[in-house]
Amino acid sequence: MTRSASDVDALTDAVLTASRLLMAISARSLASVEETITLPQFRLLVVLDSRGAMKLTGLADVLAVNPSTATRMVDRLIAADMVARQPNPTSRREVVIELTAAGQKVVRGVLRKRRTEISKIVARMPESKRRGLVNALVAFTEAGGEPPSDDYSWV
Repeated sequence: MTRSASDVDALTDAVLTASRLLMAISARSLASVEETITLPQFRLLVVLDSRGAMKLTGLADVLAVNPSTATRMVDRLIAADMVARQPNPTSRREVVIELTAAGQKVVRGVLRKRRTEISKIVARMPESKRRGLVNALVAFTEAGGEPPSDDYSWV
């Protein structure tokens, strides 16, 4: 195995390990809200919060799910008053899915709790390691197509 492949494997293992921690934090922060929504449903809410109203097909693409799966998720979130279907302002024959005030409140509350917990972990890291982590995580999220976290500077 080449050094480059070995580096990729080591980094992949490190990211997988870190993702277990981040998933645990995500699950705890989501469990803290009174509404009972799943992690995939919360991801849908975050996408709408960060990107604005979207057509269902675009939402399904971003979430990497079938449109029928996205429709079921949206239907459940409409029933919970977290999202709403609205006429598309550019084409009245289409609808877009948008976050409601209740959905926005859930997103912000969960992200606030998540940020608090992650902040405590980062504070325990040696200061000399933090800059490298920032650079690596920014590169990782850019490569994955995730919007930058400064979209949530209000949390």
